[in-house]
Amino acid sequence: MYGTGGMTGPGFHTAVLCDSGQAPTDFWAHLPRLGFLHPPSSSLLHSQADDTDDGPVPGTPGLPGSMGNTKSEDSEVLDPEGLQRITGLSSGRSALIVAVLCYINLLNYMDRFTVAGVLPDIEQFFDIGDSSSGLIQTVFISSYMVLAPVFGYLGDRYNRKYLMCGGIAFWSLVTLGSSFIPRERFWLLLLTRGLVGVGEASYSTIAPTLIADLFVADHRSRMLSVFYFAIPVGSASFILSSLGFTAVAFVTGSLALWAPAFLLRSRVVLGETPPCLPGESCSSSDSLLFGLITCLTGVLGVGLGVEISRRLRRCNPRADPLVCAAGLLGSAPFLFLSLACARGSIVATYIFIFIGETLLSMNWAIVADILLYVVIPTRRSTAEAFQIVLSHLLGDAGSPYLIGLISDRLRWGWPPSFLSEFRALQFSLMLCAFIGALGGAAFLGSAIFIEGDRRRAQLHVQGLLHEAEPTDDRIVVPQRGRSTRVPVSSVLI
Repeated sequence: MYGTGGMTGPGFHTAVLCDSGQAPTDFWAHLPRLGFLHPPSSSLLHSQADDTDDGPVPGTPGLPGSMGNTKSEDSEVLDPEGLQRITGLSSGRSALIVAVLCYINLLNYMDRFTVAGVLPDIEQFFDIGDSSSGLIQTVFISSYMVLAPVFGYLGDRYNRKYLMCGGIAFWSLVTLGSSFIPRERFWLLLLTRGLVGVGEASYSTIAPTLIADLFVADHRSRMLSVFYFAIPVGSASFILSSLGFTAVAFVTGSLALWAPAFLLRSRVVLGETPPCLPGESCSSSDSLLFGLITCLTGVLGVGLGVEISRRLRRCNPRADPLVCAAGLLGSAPFLFLSLACARGSIVATYIFIFIGETLLSMNWAIVADILLYVVIPTRRSTAEAFQIVLSHLLGDAGSPYLIGLISDRLRWGWPPSFLSEFRALQFSLMLCAFIGALGGAAFLGSAIFIEGDRRRAQLHVQGLLHEAEPTDDRIVVPQRGRSTRVPVSSVLI
């Protein structure tokens, strides 16, 4: 299959993904294979990453005084035949590839959240506290975070299909092996969870870039939203949006691990569920209910965020970061209320969790799309890896352990009781609402720079923006009535 960036005129070289998924090659060398006799115009391929709605680009079609025509609205979306000529794949086969990637991504996140669903049983089986329980997720995310840049680098240069297949196979074998660890080998459980991050890093870094190569414009946004349903470089907007996404990762990582345990402790305090006693299984419906809510709010939130952003984009080019900011800022008070109401009503807690997680999930696909249109195509896997490292380093790599550590420290000064366990976890989880508000502020900052960063990325793809080459320092001197630039060395005597 072939993935292309923006294209301008004859002689311009753009990145193309070969059939094997290997390093980019010269696009025009493949024109006969694509059925073109002449290089296509810039209006042929038009994706959100290459959008020119912000205004005409100097020297491109549509600029007053140039030879090109004004941009047609019909150029925003390719017809199926035109897209097939570019990618080399039919629309049905592209959709099948996305379906397979989505299925693997679903298994990916099911594996992550399985630990949270049985966390009380794990604590009893290995006889560990909250801080040690938080390490299970922290070790996994840390491994995932460290290896993401490695696979991002490899994904930009080598066969992405083989990298993903090898990673998935390794991840599956290690996950299977972690099911047979004896109770006196808790360190071995931590080791296997760390190794699982190897496989997941290879997949999560590369899969979104494959989707970006298969679809353009609104089709790509929709396919990315489908891909992210399973999840409930050098530009300012990229850094700020990555920081905002870090806040999302912090909150979701904390809730994914600790919310089922918090709901169980809440029911124990309310007298609705008997406490977990040594040697007995911690049977509770809260893990299942929270999992169902997470799945439902993931589908609803991701779809809602993409649709709102798509509609607002017609009148506001800053729609993407603004929708992300609204989602995070809106989720913070509802998450706080879900914690504050847990002592009085478990039903109210679930209602506020539902609303908060829906607003939180609005970010997933939009953040991925922001990355794709402010980063040039040949560096998207690397940028994806950088974003993964940043979001996990400051987000869900440490948040589960930090929440557990705060909970344990708070309990030190209180008499041991089921109420103290509930209160300690309740107060520590309130940190999530504060972090969510900070993430919303980061997205608001990203909205300030998004237009300029997007335009620069587009100019770079079109070959109209070049980095300054290292040359001699030059000064302006008069020469025959006109000013000209000459090297400093030529005027030094």
